[in-house]
Amino acid sequence: MVNHKEVELAAGLYLVATPIGTARDITLRALDVLASADVLAAEDTRSLRKLMEIHGVPLGGRRIVAYHDHSGKGARARLLAALGDGQSVAYASEAGTPMIADPGYHLVREAQQAGYLVTSAPGPSAVITALTLGGLPTDRFTFAGFLPNAGGARKKALEALRGAAGTLVFYESPKRVGAMLSDAAEILGEGRAARVCRELTKRFEEVRCGTLAELAAQMKDEAVKGEIVVLIEEGRAAEMSDEALRLRLAQMLETMSLRDAADTLAAETGAKRRRIYQMGLEIGGR
Repeated sequence: MVNHKEVELAAGLYLVATPIGTARDITLRALDVLASADVLAAEDTRSLRKLMEIHGVPLGGRRIVAYHDHSGKGARARLLAALGDGQSVAYASEAGTPMIADPGYHLVREAQQAGYLVTSAPGPSAVITALTLGGLPTDRFTFAGFLPNAGGARKKALEALRGAAGTLVFYESPKRVGAMLSDAAEILGEGRAARVCRELTKRFEEVRCGTLAELAAQMKDEAVKGEIVVLIEEGRAAEMSDEALRLRLAQMLETMSLRDAADTLAAETGAKRRRIYQMGLEIGGR
């Protein structure tokens, strides 16, 4: 059991990050907020109730308001009314950080627009955990959430990301990960390095490394379980748009000379150094 204490919270909305697997990944501040908030809300009330039981945080007569995709409008009005009455409201995601592939967006926006305090008790995130374990560049990444279920729509979404700068990060269902990798290999390029991160922080945590083609072949007919994050490396020059190269170069010029940035980016992407250098002059690099 992790110690917690009741603290005096100002009226406002507190976004509470919860563990993505191992229950002890909760932060002490998150436990304090859960112990002290006047009103509790959760994407999954059972998950939050269980987490609080594990850590000995009493409900103390409080009910947990269900706030998810199907209860959003009514529950949101109830939570905003509580804020209007000067109460503190703690909202917890089912797992990870609220607002990341999570229904809390409208609640936060309306609370901010109404002038209420909105703050975060940060903590676990599947996106960041996967990036730290993946061994792919993390200085720039694009989080694309869940791709569409249907094959045609999924390929169209991947096509739109072909020239994105930085490592691509996706959430995926274990039932569709094989098909998703196959489509990604077809659209983004079979040789792109990728990672399949499964059951992060849990007993059977696994990170598979390989090219998109290799991982697609491995997982084509394999029955896998658990929560999955897929990482895909940034495209090479032939796959990167001028806009993506320009954004990457502008970022590098914040800490590097134009000459060094052009040399480095040309080596990373295979783009012609002259092309990159000219972009740098247009940006204003020296």
